[in-house]
Amino acid sequence: MTSNANLYPLPTMLDGLSTPWLEAALQSWNPGITLRESEILDVNNGTCTKIRMRLDVDAAGKAAGIPERVIVKGGFEAHSRMMPYMHKQEVHAYADVLPHTPLRFPACHFAGFDEEAAQGIIIMDDLVARGVEFLHPQKPQAPDLVAKRLTRLAQHHAMTYGKASEFEPGGRFDWATHTADSTHFDSILVPDIWAGYVDSSRGAAASVCFHDLDWMIRANQRIGKFAKSQPDALIHGDTHLGNLYIDTDGEPGFFDSLPHKSAVMQEITYHITNALDVPDRRAHERDLVAHYRYELASHGVDVPSLDELMRQFGIFLANGYMIFIVNASEFQPEAINTAYTGRYSSAMLDHDTMGLIEGLG
Repeated sequence: MTSNANLYPLPTMLDGLSTPWLEAALQSWNPGITLRESEILDVNNGTCTKIRMRLDVDAAGKAAGIPERVIVKGGFEAHSRMMPYMHKQEVHAYADVLPHTPLRFPACHFAGFDEEAAQGIIIMDDLVARGVEFLHPQKPQAPDLVAKRLTRLAQHHAMTYGKASEFEPGGRFDWATHTADSTHFDSILVPDIWAGYVDSSRGAAASVCFHDLDWMIRANQRIGKFAKSQPDALIHGDTHLGNLYIDTDGEPGFFDSLPHKSAVMQEITYHITNALDVPDRRAHERDLVAHYRYELASHGVDVPSLDELMRQFGIFLANGYMIFIVNASEFQPEAINTAYTGRYSSAMLDHDTMGLIEGLG
């Protein structure tokens, strides 16, 4: 049969994920396929909603690689209409970055964004059905596994490192905005909200050196200015452990990408600090940054010195700290926000991050 369902507006309620709508979405990427039946198996609520579904597709659908079980991801929560930018960026990741990047993502069968509905929906492979190993923030990674992931990130960054034309009008990634232009923290870095986070368990995991709101605001402004002074590259945008997996062949996998352009060390600092237990980070961070630098240079990039990259590492630590000290518990459980905040606090003390940022002027 051929679906007569309108694809847009994208549904914002779960009951809108009907078989006719799903067929229309799948057909927009795979013309000629037929979806005979669909069923919701379970729903995982979070920053975005992940709906596990069973699909009964015809032979053409199977030939197109559409599996029996998929994840439909989109904004189906009460707060979702307030987060259209995030939904839009993730749709860009699957629709516009996935065809070009060496990073391994789940196979995608539809990705669309609806400006009017403030909704983005992605239909992708179910990694649970695939049998991958999901990583977890409270289970830090071994340094050799982090190095393997840095190799892939270097390949990804090298695609666009210092290539301004990629981001100019008509370029492949002309939609990518700079991390420094985000206004996300403007409504959070205010006294009442900041005090609530500092007084929480994650605040207790951080040194009181980093409890001062005025310092955090000043650091955020200086980091943004510094990031814009560096060559731009397209980054994954959120490489903490909860967005990563190890595929069945041992290769590192990535999902929940929020692609932006920025300085590459912002992403590398974020990943290394999130991924390693504090003693491992202290023992291996310089070697890991050196490994990343070597991999980036091997792809023809004119890379700064290792000492300069380590200086940037110390500066960008404050960015990761800011993210998790104020990350809402609706987005990540308090235990995870606390674990990450503690890792950043230790690293910032080790690197004299406050002194490095003050030195930026």
